[in-house]
Amino acid sequence: DVWEEAERYPLYCHLGDKNKYCFGTLAAGRTNSNTTYENEAETRLMDVQPTLGILRFVEKSNVSENTKLMENISSLLDSKLPVKTLVNPEVNDFRAKMSMLSEDIGSRRAVMTRMERIAYQYPAKLVSGAHVPEPISRRLTNGDFCVVAISTDMQLTVKVPCRATPDEVLKRILKKQNPSKARNENSSTEYILKVCGREEYIYGAHPMISFQYVQDCLSRDETPTFVPRLVRTVEVFKNDIYDAREDFTQWSASAKPSSLYGGSISSSSGYGSSAGSTYGTQLQQSHTLRKVKYITSWEIDAKLQCTVHEIRGLNVESDKELGVQLGLFHGGKSLCKTERTRTVTVNSGAATWNETILFDINVSNVPRMARLCLVVYENMRTAKGTGIRTRRTKDGLINPIAWVNTMVYDYKNQLKVDSVTLYTWDYAEDAQSEDILHPLGTVEPNPNRDNMVVSVLLSFGTYGPEGRIIVYPGEEELLSHATKMSHRNEHLNRESAEDTRSIRAIMSAYMYNDRLNDIHEQDRNAIWAKRRECMKQMPQGLPCLLYCVEWNNRDEVSEIVSLLQEWPKLLVERALELLDYAYADKYVRRYAVDCLRTIEDDELLLYLLQLVQALKHESYLNCDLVYFLLQRALHNQHIGHYLFWHLRSEISVPSVQVRFGLILEAYLLGSPEHVAVLLKQMQCLRYLQTCSDNVKKGSKEKGRTLLIEQLAKEGHVTSDLISPLNPSYRCKAVRTDRCKVMDSKMRPLWIVYENSDANGDDIHMIFKNGDDLRQDMLTLQMLRIMDRIWKSHGYDFRMNPYSCISTDHKLGLIEVVLNAETIANIQKERGMFSATSPFKKGSLLAWLREHNGTEDLLAKAIQEFTLSCAGYCVATYVLGVADRHSDNIMVKKTGQLFHIDFGHILGHFKEKFGFRRERVPFVLTHDFVYVINNGRTDREAQEFCRFQTLCEEVRACGRAFLILRQHGCLILSLFSMMISTGLPELSSEKDLNYLRETLVLDKTEEEARTHFKLKFSEALANSWKTSLNWASHNFSKNNRQ
Repeated sequence: DVWEEAERYPLYCHLGDKNKYCFGTLAAGRTNSNTTYENEAETRLMDVQPTLGILRFVEKSNVSENTKLMENISSLLDSKLPVKTLVNPEVNDFRAKMSMLSEDIGSRRAVMTRMERIAYQYPAKLVSGAHVPEPISRRLTNGDFCVVAISTDMQLTVKVPCRATPDEVLKRILKKQNPSKARNENSSTEYILKVCGREEYIYGAHPMISFQYVQDCLSRDETPTFVPRLVRTVEVFKNDIYDAREDFTQWSASAKPSSLYGGSISSSSGYGSSAGSTYGTQLQQSHTLRKVKYITSWEIDAKLQCTVHEIRGLNVESDKELGVQLGLFHGGKSLCKTERTRTVTVNSGAATWNETILFDINVSNVPRMARLCLVVYENMRTAKGTGIRTRRTKDGLINPIAWVNTMVYDYKNQLKVDSVTLYTWDYAEDAQSEDILHPLGTVEPNPNRDNMVVSVLLSFGTYGPEGRIIVYPGEEELLSHATKMSHRNEHLNRESAEDTRSIRAIMSAYMYNDRLNDIHEQDRNAIWAKRRECMKQMPQGLPCLLYCVEWNNRDEVSEIVSLLQEWPKLLVERALELLDYAYADKYVRRYAVDCLRTIEDDELLLYLLQLVQALKHESYLNCDLVYFLLQRALHNQHIGHYLFWHLRSEISVPSVQVRFGLILEAYLLGSPEHVAVLLKQMQCLRYLQTCSDNVKKGSKEKGRTLLIEQLAKEGHVTSDLISPLNPSYRCKAVRTDRCKVMDSKMRPLWIVYENSDANGDDIHMIFKNGDDLRQDMLTLQMLRIMDRIWKSHGYDFRMNPYSCISTDHKLGLIEVVLNAETIANIQKERGMFSATSPFKKGSLLAWLREHNGTEDLLAKAIQEFTLSCAGYCVATYVLGVADRHSDNIMVKKTGQLFHIDFGHILGHFKEKFGFRRERVPFVLTHDFVYVINNGRTDREAQEFCRFQTLCEEVRACGRAFLILRQHGCLILSLFSMMISTGLPELSSEKDLNYLRETLVLDKTEEEARTHFKLKFSEALANSWKTSLNWASHNFSKNNRQ
C-alpha cells in the first residue's frame, strides 16, 4: 500500500525495490535513535506503537547485527515502563560495568573450542559429592550396571563399572558395535554420549555414577539409554557471532540501550551501586572524588536531619489532617527513635510542612546502608469508617496512606544533601506489620508518575564546610580504625557484668532454632564480648553474632568489617541466611556471596529462586550478588535459562521493573547466542496465551476444536523450540490431535509435543493462564530440597517434585506426570457411587494390582507407595500444605504417590461455614494403610510399623522428620527470603510461625520425636474425617479427564 502511494510522488524513481527496506520507528524521547522491524510479517502495528505515529523506511543493509540483537532484546523484555526520559547516572554506571563483563565474556567465547561450547550450552548435570547413595549402590551388581546404546541400525546393551568415565563407556560401546573401528585409539574421542530423548550430554572425566541422569534411572530401576553421537554434529553456537559486535562499553555514554525500554529508564535517588562491588570500587571513588575536596561522614559532629517540604497528588478530601512519620533503619532494625511531623490540613490534594526533622543519631554513626523510611498518614478524628490498615497510637487513630523508602547515601558512597522528589507506593489494605513504617519495602521509587501517585518533596541536611562532598569511609579506613582500637586495647565490650559462660553455652540456645529475635540484652552483650571466641569455636554462628551488632555505633561496625576478613567460610545454608533482608551491610552480603562461589551448578540451581528474590533486598543496582549470578549464568546456559525466566516472570512488577530489566539486559547482551532461543520460547508462550484467551471465550464443548484449529494454523510459531520448562528437551512440533482443554476453572491447555529426538518419548506440558504459579514453584522447590537432604542421609523417599515455571504474571507451564491417576478417579473407578467411594479401602490396592501383574511387580509398587507416602506425609506436614482433597493426590502405576496443586501452604487451611475442612496434620487414610500392609487391616503389621518408623524414628544418620529438623534453619531461611515475592500466604514474618511450630526447633530431639508421634497418631485416628472430606469433594465435583 505504501509503495503504491509512493508512485504518485516525484522522487519515487530513487526508491529501490521494496524488499530492500524494513520499517523503523523513532525511539521514544530521542531523535537520534531508531528501532527497526525487519520481520514485518511477525510484527503487528499495535505491538510497535510508533512514537508520534511515525514509521520510516530503513534499508536492510544498514541494519547491523547489533541492531537486530537490540530489537530482539527489546521484544524479550517487553517493558511497560513509562516513556518519560529522566537522567539517571546510576543506571548508566551499572550499564557501563555490565558492558565490561559482557565484553570479557564475549572475548572468551570467541576462542572457545567445540567441547568448551558444548560444556557451556549443554552443561553436565552432576550429583554433588563423591559418595554413592546407599539406595543407588544397592542397585549395582558388583559395582557394575548396564547401559543401552542406540544407533540408526542397532540397539545393544553394555555392562559398565559405575566408576568408568564416559570415554571408557564409549570405547566399550564402539567395540561392541564395530570391533575394527574400536581399534582406533582416537575413535572414542570423536564421539560423545547423548541422553536418549534429551538435549543432554555425558562427558568429561567424571565417573558415570556421578551423573544425575544415571542415578535417576537406577533409582527407578530403569536402564540408562544413550545415543553415541559425533562431536562435530552437536549443535552449538558459532564463535564468529562475537566478531561483528560493537564495543558495548561505549553505549553508556550515548545511552543507546535505553531504547530497550522505549526511552531512558525513569529513576530517582532510590537507585545506587555498591561501592565495594567487584568492578572498580576504587576506580569509581577516585574518578568521582579526586578532583573535588571531600570529608568522611565520621568527621561530622551533628545530628542527621531532613526537611519535609510538601506532598502532592493526595486523593484525600480537603480539611483532612495529614502527618508524616519518619524512621531510620538498617535492614529491619531501627537505628534511632522514629519521628513525626506536625499534622497539617490538606488543600486541593496537597499539604505543606517545610518542617525539619532531627534524628537522635549523629551523622558519624549512620551506617553505610541506612535507609530513610517515610509513611504518609491521615489523622482520624473518630473510629467511624476506619479500615483494616487503621492503627491505634498514643495520639489516637491514624490511617496510613502511602509509604516510600530511600537510601541515606547514594550509589557513589556520598551522603545525600540535595532536594529530591520521592514517588510513593500505596499502603496495602491488608498490611500485617504492627509498625506503620515499611523498612523491608523497596528503596526504588514508584516508576508510575501519573497524577494518582503521591509525591513527597524532601531535602536532606547540609553539614560541614560548604562545597565539600561527604562520603562514607572506605574499607581501608574501616579496617584502619578497627586496628587502632585494637592497639589501644579498646575491646568495645558494652557495660555489663563479665559473663563466665562459654560462647557455646550462650549461643546454643539460638543457633539452630531461629530464635534470633528472642535474644535478650544480657546474651547480646555477652555474645558480642566473646566475638573472637565465636569466630574460632563456632564460626557457623556468624548470623547470630551479626544480630548482636549495634549498627548505629561506628566502632562496632568497623570491628565487624575487620572480623569478616578473618572469618572462616560458612556452610551454604548459613551463607544464604546472610542474604536475607535482615543483613543489609554490604560487607556482610559480599562475604555471603564469597561463601557461595564454590557452590556446584546443580546446587546453585536448587537455590536460584531465593537468590533472585534476594536481589530485591539489595540497596543499589551494582552489587556482588548481581555479578555472581550473571557470571554463573554466562558460564552455564541452563543457569542462564532459569535466571532469565525467574527475572522475566516479575518484569511487570513496578518495584523491580528497572532492576530486573537491567539485569536481564546485561545477561542478554552477554549471551547473544541465547537470545534467539529465548525469543522463540517467548513467541510460543505468547501464542499459547492467545489460544487460551480465545478458548476461554467459547463454550467448553467447542474448546478443544478451537484449540486444535489455532495450533494447526500457526504451527511455525509453536514448533522447534527448547522447552521453557526444562532446557534439556527440544520440542519439534505440536501433536494437535493429542492436545486438549482441561476442565479446571482457568481451563489450562494440555499440550503434547513430538520430541526432536526420534528415539525419545513425546513431551507433555500444561499451559496455565490465570493462576499464580509462584507458590507452586516454591513448594516444589522445597520438596526438591527435602529430597536432596534425605538422600544425603541415605534415604530415598521416592519423591516426585515435577517441573513448574512461572513465565509472567499468572502465566506458566507445569510438567505432566504420565501414567498417573488421581486418588479420586481411582476410587470412583472402583466404587459405584462417587460419594461413598472414599470409604472403600480396597480400591487403591486393586488398582495397583491391576497395573502390576506379578507378585514381584506388586511388591515393588507397594514399596514405592510406602516410601513416597512417608516422604509426602512428613513434607506436607512440615510445609503446612492444605486443600489435600482426593483430586490433589496422585499415584503412578508404579506405586509412586505424589501431591499436586499447592495453592495453600503454611497452614492456610480452607474453611466452610466457619469450620476448618481439614482437621488432620497430614493425609494418611485407611486405604493408604491398607496398601502399605499389602491388604491386611492390622495396624500392628510389620509393614505398617516399618512405615511409621520411616516417618518418625532416628537410627544411624536419621529419618524423615528428624532429618529435616537438623536442617530447619535452612528451610526457614529459604522461606524468609521469599517474603518479598508478594505471595498472599507468605507476606510477613508471622507466616513463618507455622514452620517454627511444625519443626519444633526449640525442643530437644527426644521431645521432637514424641511431638511427631502424637501428630502421626492424630492423623491415623482421624483418617475417617479425611475420607468424609473426600466424599464431600467427590459429591460436588467430577473432574474425570
